[in-house]
Amino acid sequence: MRVSVSWLREYVDLPADLPAGDLEQALVDLGIEVESVVDLRQTVTGQLVVGEVREIEELTGFKKPIRFCRVDVGDANGTGEPQEIVCGARNFAPGDRVVVILPGGVLPGGFAIGARKTYGRNSNGMICSAKELGLGDDHSGIIVLPEDTPAKPGDDARPVVGLDDVVVELEITPDRGYAMSLRGLARELSHTLGVPFRDPGLAPAPGGTEAPAYPVEVRDTVGCDRFAARLVRGVDPTAATPGWMQRRLTVAGIRSISLPVDITNYVMLELGQPMHAFDADRIAGPLVVRRAEAGEKLTTLDGVTRALAPEDMVICDDTGPISLAAVMGGETSEVVAGTTNVLFEAAHWDPVMVGRTARRHRLFSEAAKRWERGVDPALPLVAIARAVRLLTEHAGGTAGDEILDIDHVRPRTPVVLPADLPARRIGVTYPPARVVALLEQVGCTVAHGADRLGEDPGEVGVAAGDGAALTVTPPTWRPDLTDPADLVEEVVRLDGYDRVPSVLPTAPPGRGLTWQQRRRRAVARSLAERGYVEVLAHPFVAPELADQLGLPEGDPRRQAVRLANPLSEEEPLLRTTLLGPLLGIVKRNLGRGQRDLALYEIGAVFHPRPGAGRPPAMGVDRRPSDEEFAAADAVVPDQPRHVAVVLTGDIEPAGWWGAGRAAGWADAVEAGRDVLAAADIPGDRVEVRAAEYAPWHPGRCAELLVDGTVVGHAGELHPAVVAALELPRRTSALELDLDALPAAPVASGPVVSGFPPALIDVALVVDESVPAAQVQRALVEGAGELLEGVRLFDVYASEQLGAGRKSLAYKLTFRAPDRTLTVEEAVAARDAAVARAAERCGATLRGA
Repeated sequence: MRVSVSWLREYVDLPADLPAGDLEQALVDLGIEVESVVDLRQTVTGQLVVGEVREIEELTGFKKPIRFCRVDVGDANGTGEPQEIVCGARNFAPGDRVVVILPGGVLPGGFAIGARKTYGRNSNGMICSAKELGLGDDHSGIIVLPEDTPAKPGDDARPVVGLDDVVVELEITPDRGYAMSLRGLARELSHTLGVPFRDPGLAPAPGGTEAPAYPVEVRDTVGCDRFAARLVRGVDPTAATPGWMQRRLTVAGIRSISLPVDITNYVMLELGQPMHAFDADRIAGPLVVRRAEAGEKLTTLDGVTRALAPEDMVICDDTGPISLAAVMGGETSEVVAGTTNVLFEAAHWDPVMVGRTARRHRLFSEAAKRWERGVDPALPLVAIARAVRLLTEHAGGTAGDEILDIDHVRPRTPVVLPADLPARRIGVTYPPARVVALLEQVGCTVAHGADRLGEDPGEVGVAAGDGAALTVTPPTWRPDLTDPADLVEEVVRLDGYDRVPSVLPTAPPGRGLTWQQRRRRAVARSLAERGYVEVLAHPFVAPELADQLGLPEGDPRRQAVRLANPLSEEEPLLRTTLLGPLLGIVKRNLGRGQRDLALYEIGAVFHPRPGAGRPPAMGVDRRPSDEEFAAADAVVPDQPRHVAVVLTGDIEPAGWWGAGRAAGWADAVEAGRDVLAAADIPGDRVEVRAAEYAPWHPGRCAELLVDGTVVGHAGELHPAVVAALELPRRTSALELDLDALPAAPVASGPVVSGFPPALIDVALVVDESVPAAQVQRALVEGAGELLEGVRLFDVYASEQLGAGRKSLAYKLTFRAPDRTLTVEEAVAARDAAVARAAERCGATLRGA
């Protein structure tokens, strides 16, 4: 949000000599994030003057329209002669007054202006747009000054366009919707600076009349608990928006459209009350405020035809929906160039409904931003009166005596606050009188126990004692104050965060990372050392992802948790597998030219607990009990921590050193072994065997087991999955459940023998369906204690071996801890290993 300090001064008496740094610090102390404070006088240097266009010559023969202009800049150029300027904008005509920067000037961003020859003509300076001057984002045309502008050619243009002001750009947090207005910011600054504040929201406004300004029926008083309207007839449709209003809207980043529309935007910025202006002559019949019906459509002001959802609120006439309530109006009832009868509407809408509607339709309008943060329900009549007064003042017309006010707003619920709670929570002494004074400063009505008993309390908040209970009724403009904790925060904020001491807690001895945390870090470090790049994906997925991954019906991974308020309606589910979002990141990188990828992620997946019910309601005034924690935890989805890996392209690049190697399913399986090794799972407890499990290729999928329990799968993705997600062929992946792994056993120190090893190679022929790991386990079991190590170093298949047969070559290392092995001992151990492999796997020695 961008606001000018000169506008703020209309409502709060800021010191005349207030430095920009002090203003920024005051806002920061209030908990308002300041993006920038810009003194516009310093953004443009050199001569920036008012010019009057005398002549325009259209230049032809170029790719785009070009105009050669002669502009009267008075004596600013030292000659008194018209300035020759080449310009591409077409929204001005001879006689218009414009803003000109002469040679030697510098625009925001360091853009220096000089005299040069372009398009065959001399151009001395530039006619400026709002964007070029840093006043807004509108670059569709240059600034044309209103006819009532008193400045003459050659005068300094800075005060004319608002470049003599200071502009503050703020980032308003979601809990402070009241600060998205001049009214709210001025009130806040009055608190921290201790200066008077004039509340425009308390301006006198006539109440509703028995006869409505226009027939309106509100069918859903939850989605719309207040609706006000007033009609202005006989408006001059040619009336222009006054220059001062245009400048303020431009500084705020809002484009001037027409006087009635500009007034609604101006009042929204001033009071924080979004409004809408209808062309009363384009409305057919009475208005109805209701939820949308399935199948209804509406073309909004941006020209987009939108399919409405049953949760959307709409304003309808006899033709159907004419406005997407609280978000954007419709084309059929908008104010147009010939509008003479204007119906102003100001209402109060449910913020949850507005937030979901804005996200559903991706319409984050200025009105929607304010509604979802909370708007004062007491403002509609004040806003209507302000808009009507501005319109009749600048465009004539007659305001109707009838005023519609359908009011179903519920009174605020009082909050009971122990007077000593702020001191107990924060560790700073806040006397009860100070607590009461600060809460009343923000508009709360405060009563204490004695008031409720009808006694004479003496001094408010003091006679009742430190432990007295205060009954606090928040003001209408603070919907965020609903709990004692909210009130405590207000006390701390207004008294000053700088008064809160910074005390670091003493770390309890003997506590560091848990073994699960150490394991996750070891796994991440191991994968990173092997060339994998860590990514963090959003845990939100689309409903169609399960079909894209080919998950069969009945698969538990199809049962996903649906978010009540998702960031995107297209991705309302929480992931049940890491692969979906991770493959999306792979696709995004491929689209940006990255062909060789090895990515990994460690994160939680979410599995619902069917029939768990709803969590208990827990306040913020105390720590929940163990029973409440247990009841809430029983509802929260199960969230095991997984690790996933995806590979595509070359895992070993080609170069002068030789040919590269493409990543394949074996690399994904090896990544799984690496993860288990990093998790300190001994190799003799790990088993890898063939499996069929979506989304992997049924013939190139392995399952990883620890102590006989499946903990993950690895291999090449199914061709149908690869095609559905538009990934390269042979893309491979691993996903493993880290929480399913048992705790690592206590590691004993290795026994180092000083005696030489005996190295023996064996080549065993087995059926091609027999896993190499199964043969290896048989060799280890048969060789006994003398076997120090076994490694598969070759896999071979040929016609000589027979159809469906393969040869597995292993290197066996034998060593005794106390002696040098004899040849007979080593051969006997080898023979025992081969015999066990023959018994368990049907293996035969190659060549035997």
